[in-house]
Amino acid sequence: MARKSSRRISDYISLKRQSSLPVWADIAVRVGFVLSLIGMAIAVHWFDRNGLQDSYDGDVSFLDVIYFTMISITTTGYGDIVPVTERARLFDALIVTPIRAFVVLIFLGTAYNFVLKKTWDRWRMKLIQGNLHDHIVIAGFGTSGSEAVAELIARGTKPDEIVVVDTNDDSLTKAENMGCAVINGDATRDVTLMDVKISRARSLIVSAGRDDTSILIVLTARHLAYHLPISVSVKAADNELLARQAGATTVINPVSFAGLLLAGSCEGARISDYLSDLASATGRVKLVQRSVSEEEVGMALNDVIDDGIGLRIYRGNDVYGFWEEETKSLEAGDIIVEIIPGDGTEKVSMEADA
Repeated sequence: MARKSSRRISDYISLKRQSSLPVWADIAVRVGFVLSLIGMAIAVHWFDRNGLQDSYDGDVSFLDVIYFTMISITTTGYGDIVPVTERARLFDALIVTPIRAFVVLIFLGTAYNFVLKKTWDRWRMKLIQGNLHDHIVIAGFGTSGSEAVAELIARGTKPDEIVVVDTNDDSLTKAENMGCAVINGDATRDVTLMDVKISRARSLIVSAGRDDTSILIVLTARHLAYHLPISVSVKAADNELLARQAGATTVINPVSFAGLLLAGSCEGARISDYLSDLASATGRVKLVQRSVSEEEVGMALNDVIDDGIGLRIYRGNDVYGFWEEETKSLEAGDIIVEIIPGDGTEKVSMEADA
């Protein structure tokens, strides 16, 4: 099970953009800024060298100025060269001290960004990966992906059992705010899916926004986890067969489903209302599936449903409706699809529609 981080990206960052500079250029800019600050301090000390006193030979040379500036900025302060005039002391107090602070912060920030942060992130990632078992991976956190996560949570799935893979920082921040574990990466690549421990996942939901990308994700996931249930959303009907051939367990075409709802509404508005009610975890009824238990083997479908309605059974690759003879005697391995009461938080107002 995934472990939720106690702190989130959104707690610290409201807007960010990846730097266009390569690493070496970023470091060079920081070093150049530090050298410019030090150079400014050396220049002022040199032009005001009469305000400095050298206890060694009484003469303040250019090398002495460089030496004094560096030991002042690094707070070493041996005391052999000291400011003696008010102007020199004021410059050290008001200018050199802030420069010292800037230099320390720049070096600390550089060390954190390029060394400590990466080490910390790798350690946290290893910790989260170690707790990823029987989790659900969401590849793509657009409209469909975010709705799927919200529905999973409404159905009782814990947010820390969900891992979201996306390349959009805003989407990942939204997913993290919902309590999910997140990773910024390309789900079509083996390394990304291996990072989210796809081989130990309970299921994978793919909603990449493009059919070709979604099918490529399915192919990648299937060769890494041959047993994994994979649900994918495709927009073009021609791609449904391709998605199944790629290894998808369930293929959903939201456009086709919307068409079915629209057609059903022509026969009566209540049909589409009821279908929407079935699909939602917060409706008055729920459409669920479960395996036949050992005690139910040999019993009829209607006899094993306590507070719902049995609709059909899946026996291997065959499907049987509640009216067919095969449902009179359940077998081990059968899958039952049934309707059970929901919590009714989204009741349809009959009076409002009248």
